[in-house]
Amino acid sequence: MTAVQLYDATLRDGMGGGGMTLTAEEKLRVVHALDALGIHLIEAGFPASNPKEGQLFELLAGEHLQTAEIVAFGMTRRRDVTAEQDEGLRVLADCFAPVCTLVGKSSVLHVEKVVRVSPEKNLAMIGDSIAFLVGEGKRVLFDAEHFFDGFQLDRGYALETVRAAAAAGAERVVLCDTNGGSLPTSVREMVADVHAALPEVALGIHVHDDSGCAVANTLVAVEAGATQVQGTVNGIGERTGNANLITIIADLQLKMGHDVLPPESLARLTDTAHFVDELLNRTPNPAQPYVGKHAFAHKAGMHAAGVQADSQAFEHTDPEHVGNQRDILISELAGRATVIEKAREAGIELDDAAAQRTVEQVKALEHQGFQFEAADGSFELLMHKQSGGYEPLFRLESWRVLVEKRADGQVETEATIKIWIDDQQFIRTAMGNGPVHALDQALREAIAEIHPHLRDIELVNFKVRILDETKGTGAITRVLIDASDGQRVWGTIGVSENLIAASWDALVDSLEYGMHAQGHRQGSTAEVPRVQAGAGAGAKPA
Repeated sequence: MTAVQLYDATLRDGMGGGGMTLTAEEKLRVVHALDALGIHLIEAGFPASNPKEGQLFELLAGEHLQTAEIVAFGMTRRRDVTAEQDEGLRVLADCFAPVCTLVGKSSVLHVEKVVRVSPEKNLAMIGDSIAFLVGEGKRVLFDAEHFFDGFQLDRGYALETVRAAAAAGAERVVLCDTNGGSLPTSVREMVADVHAALPEVALGIHVHDDSGCAVANTLVAVEAGATQVQGTVNGIGERTGNANLITIIADLQLKMGHDVLPPESLARLTDTAHFVDELLNRTPNPAQPYVGKHAFAHKAGMHAAGVQADSQAFEHTDPEHVGNQRDILISELAGRATVIEKAREAGIELDDAAAQRTVEQVKALEHQGFQFEAADGSFELLMHKQSGGYEPLFRLESWRVLVEKRADGQVETEATIKIWIDDQQFIRTAMGNGPVHALDQALREAIAEIHPHLRDIELVNFKVRILDETKGTGAITRVLIDASDGQRVWGTIGVSENLIAASWDALVDSLEYGMHAQGHRQGSTAEVPRVQAGAGAGAKPA
């Protein structure tokens, strides 16, 4: 099987997407993550395009990479100067990067109407620029911009640009679908045509996703003769994005038989994809192929039972190959086998009758607006209750919340709770920056006397959704809370027409689950590590 080279353009092309920005130091972290993954070439950008790029190249010059080589990006010479006089080419020649990628026009439309030079002069610009950098000791790749659109307009001229680049010393010519409008059938045919016409030229493929076909176009280009694939992590990039290199890597290795990465590196794919999203302050796409949270999630009862009997029944590959994991989701679609499997994972003993009762209760609750996919803590408590081994953390007598806004604009919130633990009543009042925060503070003050470790469970996320917006302020609300003990994060849920009541139910579940998850029972005083990163209970007013 022909070797396929991996070329990452996240740090340049990827940053063209809306809202995408990284500091030079963050880009350096991405470089090391891609190097650890096993990427062969990392395009760091144009060294002198702006101060940030200059800083990045200064940082990279002192770094040692295990696998990757850094690529500097630029354009062919300007039409009115020689290659030796072109400032951009001189910057590339003088930078430390051993490889340079030059972009030039391969479409007569762009040559004549955008660059506004003759087709012959464009060929000279391509050849002169590449020859200059090769003479300066650089390995050069040529990005044939708008190649596929240009090929359809004038096949002969598009091929001439490839010949000019190769003759000047380019080690590879990368065929670019710059506008992203090509479809797999035409990409396959055109790459095969170029490969047949110029078999001595090493080809690469660089496509955008405007037609939703970037990954497919990349794969068919490899089948047709391309031996380098270019893309970005998670497919970020201008407009609708670039080809998703994460998906391409997995497809090449797991579906097409190309050994692009060692198995242990392939298993870093999920962590790498999520790491880049986190740096960009993006929520990872749960439906992203291979690495998404739901890529190997099973919700329907038949699917969940089938995958437990044989994973190949409903999974196209082993999630561990790419560092992901299987997840069995709980919903009204779940069957008894799903519930029994989730109980086993949680260490809860459920017989068939209890499992069936749980299924029926889930169906009834989801009809009311509950949703347990993101509320694993609340679902585990539900199973505990059906198993007969559930003990409530406390018995509620009452709670109330007072919110006062004064003429000066100040808002004060006060919550009072009355609860019973065994035969002892606890009454506590606390202030907060919102009703949920105040209730949380009062509840912790009360139960922490008996369970001091619960002080260390922190709320790290609070989400509210209106379920029937046509009812306006009288609508049913769903509250999801994420909590953490410093070792893991769990979700709990509350549903009510009253937002504070829904929040209270989710809040109580989060603390009760914290008890069960750590093996605590009434009277335990064991300590739990505090969360070092993330918001505390008071960080998100609610």
